[in-house]
Amino acid sequence: MKQILQNLRNGILEIAELPCPPVRPGHLLIQTTRTLISAGTERMLVEFGKAGLIAKARSQPDKVRQVLDKIRTDGLLPTLEAVFNRLDEPLPLGYCNAGRVLEVGAGVTGYSPGDRVASNGPHAEIVCVPKNLCAKIPEGVDDEAAAFTVLSSIGLQGIRLVQPAMGERIVVFGLGLIGLVTVQLLRASGCDVLGVDVNAERLRTAEGYGARTASAGEGGDPVAAAGAWTEGRGVDGVIVTASAKTDEIMHQAAQMCRKRGRIVLVGVVGLNLRRADFYDKELTFQVSCSYGAGRYDESYEQAGQDYPLGYVRWTEQRNFEAVLGAMRSGGLKVADLITHRYALADAAAAYQIVSDDRSALGVVLEYPAEVRRETRLVSRQAATSPAGKAVIGVIGAGNFSKMTMMPALAKAGIHVSHVADLNAAAARHLANKFNVPQAVTDYKLVLDDERVNGVMIAVGHNIHARFVCESLAAGKHVFVEKPLAMNVNEVLQVLDAHAKRPDLQVMVGFNRRFSPHSTRMRELLANRGEPLAVNMTVNAGFIPPEHWVQDPVRGGGRIIGEGCHFIDLLMSLAGSPVRTVSAAMMGAGTATREDKMSITLGFEDGSVGTVNYFANGSKTYPKELLEVFSQGRVLHLDNFRRMTGYGFKGFSRFKTARQDKGHEREFLLFAERIAEGGTPLIPLAEIVNVTLASFAAMTAAAESRTIVLSQEYADVYARLSGLAE
Repeated sequence: MKQILQNLRNGILEIAELPCPPVRPGHLLIQTTRTLISAGTERMLVEFGKAGLIAKARSQPDKVRQVLDKIRTDGLLPTLEAVFNRLDEPLPLGYCNAGRVLEVGAGVTGYSPGDRVASNGPHAEIVCVPKNLCAKIPEGVDDEAAAFTVLSSIGLQGIRLVQPAMGERIVVFGLGLIGLVTVQLLRASGCDVLGVDVNAERLRTAEGYGARTASAGEGGDPVAAAGAWTEGRGVDGVIVTASAKTDEIMHQAAQMCRKRGRIVLVGVVGLNLRRADFYDKELTFQVSCSYGAGRYDESYEQAGQDYPLGYVRWTEQRNFEAVLGAMRSGGLKVADLITHRYALADAAAAYQIVSDDRSALGVVLEYPAEVRRETRLVSRQAATSPAGKAVIGVIGAGNFSKMTMMPALAKAGIHVSHVADLNAAAARHLANKFNVPQAVTDYKLVLDDERVNGVMIAVGHNIHARFVCESLAAGKHVFVEKPLAMNVNEVLQVLDAHAKRPDLQVMVGFNRRFSPHSTRMRELLANRGEPLAVNMTVNAGFIPPEHWVQDPVRGGGRIIGEGCHFIDLLMSLAGSPVRTVSAAMMGAGTATREDKMSITLGFEDGSVGTVNYFANGSKTYPKELLEVFSQGRVLHLDNFRRMTGYGFKGFSRFKTARQDKGHEREFLLFAERIAEGGTPLIPLAEIVNVTLASFAAMTAAAESRTIVLSQEYADVYARLSGLAE
């Protein structure tokens, strides 16, 4: 299938050939018939992509501050690599889609193949969209009009926030596509409307919808026009749908309003607000978030959990339905807003019009009736892998694969045969960037390929254990980015799967034990005659409570999802498994308590360790600090860049040119084990021990008790003993 992508680094637009997405649970697979280019939003994205690095930096000062913080902690070269990797991502364009349902995912009701639907799918021949971001197109509304549904819902949401009553006088400031739709919907609601813009043609269009108009161009005074329109009383509300950098629009909006008037911002304008404007009249001001309640809420959008209608009347989906209803009844007409139509193959010309012609409004893309539905994209002939070498299939093309795994595999010269991801653009991008022959959207194509002897998994935490089991059943050695599992049942499933294929490697991405710093530490501590005392401080950084990592179902929380790294590091230094776990988390008064935790570990050899995992520190402070106390000696490791020894004969400092957390060595050793065989890089019993210790930390913190792992998880230890026998 074909999809429109933009390279953020250079602004180049591409009609890319991609593998077709498969249908997913809770989603609809839709063949697109029409999409609408959002002249405002997409023009800004295209212009950002074409801008130079300095212009990009000036437009995003917050991002620049983040980059400077990262330079201080991680160094210049890793930071630059991260920045350029981000800019090198392909950006799917578009969010106004109409088409026909091809397949209905598990758990979706009310839709059937062949139904016409509007959705927020991108500019692509086939899209897979969550059910709550779709709405059926009623009879009497053609696909071309339905492509305006999502964009129109943005205007409708602004109207809902301004709460107009019949007979009120509302100003719409900015008469682009959203502004002109907003004018029509306000008129249909019984409001008098004053439209403001600098474009004379758009002013005439608004007048055709029954609005009064005022020019904001040279010689125009929209504030005076609003005053005359209301006989000096001021307007009841203003909806700002303009896109401009100036602060003057908000100043004029405030001046237009009556006392206790309402202002809602739908567009993007300067927001250096003047206090007197709002104080004198007690004005209210609100920024509208996209197209309705549920936006950016993953439980609503991705998991399909609808809000009860009695409590949340207008969700995204219900706004879509309201817009389509207005189209059917004639309250919203969009045909005369279409200024250009292009075939998908001519998308470059369409975007050129959007960028260059300020008179362009509705630019519609038309799609072919026949589409190739192939979930595999072969971009180049696969190189013949020499016998006895690792052939790796990578499942997951997210940040870890993009920023860490794939660059390290390429540097080590490890042969990668597939990149699989539900995000077709991401899979294809990584495959092209690292000369991988196949990009696929169905991971089973990787497992079914007999040439693949190793699988590296970097997907959502909640499906790690399942993918490990499936990979073992397919006869593949398996590496999974942490964690191994989310609960005890999943651990038992992995043990059962491995029991059937004990000849295969199961490896979890506990990379820090493979760092040259960790290796040097173990060498220095090799001849110790007593247990260790180890302290790990992790300045983890803030992640909002609604992020998927914090979700106990999808991410497991940050201790299970990331804290396991540091438990493993301490265990590898002690050379002894964890025996007991106690923990304390921050008390009430913070949004997320579980990522501000102190974990105390007791090891079988008598060593003790503490992991202080804190998400409330400064970004300018090092992320990871490790201290090891042993027989009158101390080792201090700063962010895996500099290690200092105190009291060691012949050793005082060890430094690497850049931060090295052990990823490259870890991947290389895994590939060597696949090719040459040998004992596991990390025995499965140790991996399970670390995993259980992370579970225990959560329980110990919640219940204020010390947990003995062998007692708390007796079933798992019994299973391990059985496997050992």
